[in-house]
Amino acid sequence: MAERASSMGDLGGGLAIREKAIALVRDAVEKDKAADYASAFKLYMSALDHFTIYLKYEKNPMMQQTIKTKFTEYLERAEELKRLIDGEQATNKANPAQSPDSALRAKPKGGNNKGGADDDETKKMQGALGGAIVTEKPNVSWSDVAGLDAAKDALKEAVILPVKFPQFFTGKRKAWSGFLLYGPPGTGKSFLAKAVATEADSTFFSISSSDLVSKWMGESEKLVNQLFQMARDQSPSIIFIDEIDALCGARGEGGESEASRRIKTEILVQMQGVGSDGGRVLVLAATNTPYQLDQAVRRRFDKRIYIPLPDAAARAHMFKVHVGDTPHELTEGDFQSLGAQSEGFSGSDIDHVVKDVLYEPVRKVQEATHFKTVPSSDPNERDKDGKPAQKYVPCSPGDPAAWASSLEQLADLGYAASVMPPNITANDFRKVLLKARPTVAKADLEVHERFTKEFGEEG
Repeated sequence: MAERASSMGDLGGGLAIREKAIALVRDAVEKDKAADYASAFKLYMSALDHFTIYLKYEKNPMMQQTIKTKFTEYLERAEELKRLIDGEQATNKANPAQSPDSALRAKPKGGNNKGGADDDETKKMQGALGGAIVTEKPNVSWSDVAGLDAAKDALKEAVILPVKFPQFFTGKRKAWSGFLLYGPPGTGKSFLAKAVATEADSTFFSISSSDLVSKWMGESEKLVNQLFQMARDQSPSIIFIDEIDALCGARGEGGESEASRRIKTEILVQMQGVGSDGGRVLVLAATNTPYQLDQAVRRRFDKRIYIPLPDAAARAHMFKVHVGDTPHELTEGDFQSLGAQSEGFSGSDIDHVVKDVLYEPVRKVQEATHFKTVPSSDPNERDKDGKPAQKYVPCSPGDPAAWASSLEQLADLGYAASVMPPNITANDFRKVLLKARPTVAKADLEVHERFTKEFGEEG
């Protein structure tokens, strides 16, 4: 009885939501007829929200299909009204004397909408994509990228030479138009792209799937089209698409939507035109799962470079770069040893290890039971007598200069600003490496190596 009552309650709630949705649609149609497009749009969207909720209650397949058909019809009208409203607002800004509804009344439903509205829509999309243009260089040079010499040489060939020496590319010798970086996560694909953005004398567009996916039907394709048009207008330019598999997965998969297919088709069309229209545009993309890319998209990339795990020398360089100017006592031999001890670690793994190591001196200070005073290494730090300022550093109880205290006690005495952590040592790294594990599995490497043999080029 309780279950039946609950079911009846759910049904009653669902019917109430349906009736509310129908009432909202009626009001929306009335406002639409009266040319009150802003109100109509809000009512349509509210009705769609109610229909979406009601579908969770409705179990009849025929009724579900009927509602879905109406849903699509109302959604299309709402999208059309949105475009009309945006066009009206832009027109009013350009011509305040024009009456608010005149542009909308003059525009027939489903018309071509040539002229100012199209220009306004283009400007809107350009504004949405404007944030993708990298205006400040990431300050990552080729030398900051450890190893990957073949990949760097290939990118220099694709990015630097066509801009600096256009005379090299004549006749049948064309600059690369599509460049795919693939490999396990954390191997430096996005870092390489940052180096390209720094080193290349080109307009750099950094794009993710969220920049191109819109909730409005048909707008995603327009965004893709506008992106490539902006790249052509500002050539030489580079379009970097990170995690391109999110946009261009294999067709025919169960979860693929109609919107996804349209975006993919537009990207294919635009990439087909790159390199053949006279514009100097390079599409640079990165992915961790190249085998999930649509075959047609994969073929558009005439250069495919595998970014593998770093070797021992590259890992040693990464350790040194990540430590940077943090006070430490490591020698060149220590860094080489760390490179040898971190077999199988990716660049991202090494970054995480170093971040953990950087906190080891802080942990020593927190756990210390004894401290000693040492003169400050900063020549600008002086006491009132002009002598080097005294700093408190942790030490062993057996140190002749040691005196018993804790960090909290020093802080209570007013010496908090004078407490200094010790320098990083090689033992700090050994301690962290004992518990660190690489994140890239052997099976993942085998998949990428197999893909390289079939479709890629060794980088």
